[in-house]
Amino acid sequence: MREELLSIIERNSRIDLKELAVILGVEEIDVVNELSALEKEGIICGYHTLIDWDKTSLEKVTALIEVRVTPQRGQGFDKIAERIYKYPEVRTVYLISGGYDLLVTLEEKSLKEISNFVSDKLSTLESVLSTATHFILKRYKDHGTILDKKHEDEREVITP
Repeated sequence: MREELLSIIERNSRIDLKELAVILGVEEIDVVNELSALEKEGIICGYHTLIDWDKTSLEKVTALIEVRVTPQRGQGFDKIAERIYKYPEVRTVYLISGGYDLLVTLEEKSLKEISNFVSDKLSTLESVLSTATHFILKRYKDHGTILDKKHEDEREVITP
């Protein structure tokens, strides 16, 4: 039940508990107890709302920043990753394979704010060797959700 429950709520964290119980074939109280246990164990770390900011009047710029670092002796990448994720501007930090070591995402009001963060804060950290910044120009799909759905005409075609 645990893995199926996690898969369902990962796609829709607002699903009704009664509906979830029916899908899983268990009592609603069992779902409530399992969710509580998953939260206490740190398996469920939070609940999020996916927003298409392009459809609002609020300006947001998202950047993906690849960071090459020198791992610290005895601490690997963890210590530098922790220094980076403690900045309030930072949304995510991932350890990645390839030419760079960390992938950092930021959301700010402007390209200049992101540029200032990278040059004034990120690049000045002693373990950081280099960075490459990529700006998100358009999101098509995020967290499994298609954001730019084309409205299809669902009317039936009638020919004489």
